[in-house]
Amino acid sequence: MTRRPLIAGNWKLNGTLGQAAELVEHLLPLLPQSSAEVVICPPFTALPAVSAMLAGTTVALGAQDLFWKPSGAYTGQISAAMLKEAGCRTVIVGHSERRGRFGTPDPDMDAAVLASFADNDATVALKAAAAAAGGLAPICCVGETLAERQAGHADAIICKQARAAIGRIPGDCSFSEIALAYEPVWAIGTGEVCDAAEAERICAMIRGVVAEAAGSRAGEAVRVLYGGSVKPGNAVELLAQPNIDGALVGGASLNAADFAAIAAAA
Repeated sequence: MTRRPLIAGNWKLNGTLGQAAELVEHLLPLLPQSSAEVVICPPFTALPAVSAMLAGTTVALGAQDLFWKPSGAYTGQISAAMLKEAGCRTVIVGHSERRGRFGTPDPDMDAAVLASFADNDATVALKAAAAAAGGLAPICCVGETLAERQAGHADAIICKQARAAIGRIPGDCSFSEIALAYEPVWAIGTGEVCDAAEAERICAMIRGVVAEAAGSRAGEAVRVLYGGSVKPGNAVELLAQPNIDGALVGGASLNAADFAAIAAAA
């Protein structure tokens, strides 16, 4: 089965409306004509404006998070239907920064405060299912901390997270519309990158988890991405691996030339 490469840019907490418009204006002319699917995920406030700028292009719009309920007394939350209405096609679910597993704790926030922001396997499963049922393609993030890797627990933790992420996906959803992103927490925003051979091993393992849980066709169809300090200099080697179907790009997605070069590597 041929899987279409996916390159997704996670802008995180960056970009006023003006800055978002400027970045999109610079990016669009630089993107190569290729078979890769390109998605950008700006902050919630910029979604409608960026959606209008992407109209008529091949670039899709994504969001950085969602809530699993369609409506109700959930102050500060946003639903799949709201994101669809804003023009989103996809949504990131369970990023390590949403799980509360920061590579370097914020010096202005103690552990208890950080924990209050945390997603977990149960909420990630609910969010992924709500996204898929609501017509959004979820990008479900999994990954281990440095301490977990050094303790020899990386594989078990990643497999557990992956099983949970797809555990509630509706049976009528195609796994070609689901992505799992391996993001080693120790490599996010640190400049460190997982060795390409090790990233390939982990991504193949994640694909195996999907095949075991949902069948071999689902395992072949699901796209497995790598994220964690992806840059033009390492994108070619990473994206050449047979089980790495694209990249979830953080800091480099805020630089139009860098993000376009990563897209070209796919």
